Amino acid sequence: MKTKEDNFFERVYEVARKIPYGKVTSYGAIAKALGAGRSARMVGWAMNACHGQDDIPAHRVVNRLGLLTGKHHFEGTNLMQQLLESEGIQVIDNQIIDFKKHFWEPDF
Repeated sequence: MKTKEDNFFERVYEVARKIPYGKVTSYGAIAKALGAGRSARMVGWAMNACHGQDDIPAHRVVNRLGLLTGKHHFEGTNLMQQLLESEGIQVIDNQIIDFKKHFWEPDF
């Protein structure tokens, strides 16, 4: 049986799949794009629940300041940072450098 939460998570994944290579977005930006502006935390829960789904680039979703707050949900100590750096995004002390330059605003 599908729940409202399952449907919300699927909508989050739909947005996350559209994040371009070499770009990042925030939990709040995804929530806002879905018309649920105060649901950034739920977006975070959805991203945490998507492990094992290789088509969802969860490493491209960070907090509103460009911090890698979800990094502890990735295997290995620096996998999230390594994935971002492989796309040309520089990260120092869990902070994306030139965050605004790399930010992608989802629009629906």
